[in-house]
Amino acid sequence: MFTNTDDMAHNLLITKPGAREAVVQAALQLAEKGPAQNYIPNTANVLWSIPVIGPDEKATLSFTAPAKKGVYPYVCTFPGHGFVMYGAMYVTDKQELPDIGNDLNIPESRRKENGAAGKTTGHGAHTAKPAHPYVLKPPYLYRVFIEGAGPAAIAVRLPHQLSYCWDAGSCRLRFAWTGDFVDNSALWAGHKDATAAILGEVFYRDKTAYPLRIKDPGVIPATAFKGYRLVDRYPEFHYTIDGTSVYELIKPEADGSGLVRTFRIPGAAYPVWFVFTPGDGIKYTSSAGSWEGNKLVLSAEEAGSFVITMTRDK
Repeated sequence: MFTNTDDMAHNLLITKPGAREAVVQAALQLAEKGPAQNYIPNTANVLWSIPVIGPDEKATLSFTAPAKKGVYPYVCTFPGHGFVMYGAMYVTDKQELPDIGNDLNIPESRRKENGAAGKTTGHGAHTAKPAHPYVLKPPYLYRVFIEGAGPAAIAVRLPHQLSYCWDAGSCRLRFAWTGDFVDNSALWAGHKDATAAILGEVFYRDKTAYPLRIKDPGVIPATAFKGYRLVDRYPEFHYTIDGTSVYELIKPEADGSGLVRTFRIPGAAYPVWFVFTPGDGIKYTSSAGSWEGNKLVLSAEEAGSFVITMTRDK
């Protein structure tokens, strides 16, 4: 029985020995086809799997352990999870398993959590593999714990040395920065209450009570995160505000001077407002609607698809 006690969706794949990294790469390459396939690539390297399940959902996986001895990895291939959410199933006739503190088949954070350095020295020394089997090319993302956002934060790396933090718990863009991405070493080392460190300069923080409003601009809506899909490797977030579905895709401006946020609210039955805080260091332009001071008002029809460009003040 697999119970998802997290606040984000997950799946579970058991792979052939030595195939975890290849399966994670294959899942990433599904791109926009990923959600329909539950981020499970069609490859013989996947032996058994549980599809994506949401928070508080349960699923059962029944299988007969392989007759062949070996180390069979298991992993979550939901985008951004496969590099840190994995472990191993051992098929062996030995009474003892490897010391967890030195077992390179589990994440470094789990090894260090159990009191080992994660590597040995001297003759026959070995070092843990890097977190990624290849150089990552933006866009890509991490699930992170980071100051200034809730526990369900997602850090997204964009081209042009831009990055942003999306808070899945509150369904909003929290902040954006320029420069390098994030340092996750404290998180991966398993330090208590550790957070990811921003490796750049924050140029935007959302200081509004909530940026999107429906029907009444003075009412803060109730939100619920519904997940995301990858569009040309960029995450498009799906969430609801007062029960109405919103889809938001964030890309960099062509010259790297800011963010381009594409919203789709196809089921809007009332006017929609986008609210920003004056003096937040951003120049706002929109593809539709009309500005009333720090509020953009859109008709229900205009809210079906619109773009807000956020350019850094020079």
